[in-house]
Formats: sequence, C-alpha cells, structure tokens
Amino acid sequence: MELTALGLLVLGVLLAEPVSRALARARWPVRDPVGALLVWQAVGLSGGLALLGAGVVYGLAPLGDSLPAALAAAGPDELARLGPLHLAALVAALLLALRLVGVLAAITVRTLRARRRHRDLLDVLGTPWPAAPGARVLDHPVPVAYCLPGLRSRLVLSAGVLDVLDPAGVRAVLAHERAHLRERHDLVVLPFVAWGATAPFVRGMVCAQLAVAALIEMRADDVAACRCRPGELVGALRTMGGAAPAAALSSFTTALDSRLTRISDPPPPLPTALRVLVRAAAVGLVAVPTLLLLVP
Repeated sequence: MELTALGLLVLGVLLAEPVSRALARARWPVRDPVGALLVWQAVGLSGGLALLGAGVVYGLAPLGDSLPAALAAAGPDELARLGPLHLAALVAALLLALRLVGVLAAITVRTLRARRRHRDLLDVLGTPWPAAPGARVLDHPVPVAYCLPGLRSRLVLSAGVLDVLDPAGVRAVLAHERAHLRERHDLVVLPFVAWGATAPFVRGMVCAQLAVAALIEMRADDVAACRCRPGELVGALRTMGGAAPAAALSSFTTALDSRLTRISDPPPPLPTALRVLVRAAAVGLVAVPTLLLLVP
C-alpha cells in the first residue's frame, strides 16, 4: 500500500497548491459559476481525503494489502508492532484530522454566535418592512444591503438604500440577497474559510477561499439578473458602490467594476458538452481518492 499512500499524498499536495492556483486564475468559471463551485467543492473534499488517507494508508500498510483489510486486522497488538515511520504517519494523519475538524468547528461556532448577536440587534434596531417579508430597515443614511443567513434569516436594508434607489433598483438588490439565502451560499463558503485558516501559509488554500467567494457573488448576480432587468441591477450596485458591512455574507468579493461588466455584457455560457464535462470532472475528483482508499 506504500505506492497508494504516495499517490494520495501527491494528489493532495497537487490539489492544495498548483491545481487550486490554476483554477483560481482560470477564465472559464465566469461562464459557469455553478460548475466552478462544484469543482471547487470537489477539490476541497478530494484534497482532504487524499492528505488524510495518505497517512492512514501508509501507517497501516504492514497490516494488509488494502485499507479495508488493514483496518480489519488493526488490533492493539498489531498496532503496537508497527514501525516508527508507520506510527508517525498515523499520528500525522490524526493531528491533521483534528486540525481540520477543530478549525471548522471553531469557525462554525464563532459564526453562529456572531449571527445570533447580529440578528438580536437587528430585531431591536431594525424596522420590519412590509414590502419585503423578513426584511429589516436600519435608520442609517449610508446605502447598505446585505443578508444574514441561518434558520431565521434576515434581509437588511438601510434607509439610505430606499432614499437613493428607485423601486426597481431595490427589487434588484433584494433579488441578489435572496439568492444568497435561498442557495445557502454561507454553507458553500464556510469550509473554504476553515480550509484557509487551517494552513494560511499555503497560498493555494487562500486562493480557493477568494475564488469561491467571488463565484457566489457571480451566481447571485446571475439569479438577480434573471428576475429583473440587468440594467436595473447594474444601476443599483453602482449607486450603492458595493458597500457592505463586515458581517455581510461574503467578506471577499470581486472588484465591483468586474461584476458590473459581467452583468452588463455577460460572457457566453459554456457549451452543454463542456458543462457536462465540468460536472463529471467534479465527480471524478472525489472518486479518485475514494477508490484509492477502498479498492485493493
């Protein structure tokens, strides 16, 4: 199983660095944000499986010809007879797993607490807006609109938005924010925030976090542009200047000018065959480490 472990390690390193960097620089995701988000999720899941699996497979290699067989034979006596390198590999895999799970859990708890406090403040300071169920209006002159995701989600508008935008512009902004809520983009971006926090010195992981945040903005723009005229959305975003508070859904967005250009002059969508290929590639990325772990 040593060759399998080496293959998994190489795959994990490639996905964490050169593949993530190349995907972040690629131009095709702007033509298929949904497909690109699927590929990014596959890269994250496959990379995690590969790196963790490499340590486990190498550590248990003396106990069997495949991981399932080695796990079945891994009793206390057998583990005690493993060599120092194999034990070190198992410890490294365990530490990496604890790091990944621990960071994800800590970020999730911190995010949920911050949202709860924010939601409580909104319920006190915000005024319900009958024109948009679930929306709150804050008495502030700066035009700001954002969403607060969760089981009790909130749409938030400042009074400045209602002052500077006409009704069509307000509808366009709300359509954008509702797209974030409906498709739970907060859950899409959260693992990548944790991934980047786990090893911030790995540039590929930071690139992944930034790229995913940009793609969810593109996706929300696309949904909003289908529910209103693109010119209305462009005008609303330009008027607001892309303003958003630190507690908004995504802290990392593409430059506003790039977003406006993409909405005004949308790139042609990928051909159907390429769209299918992208989704198949996402499935394949997850399948490769899974098969390496399970198949003798």
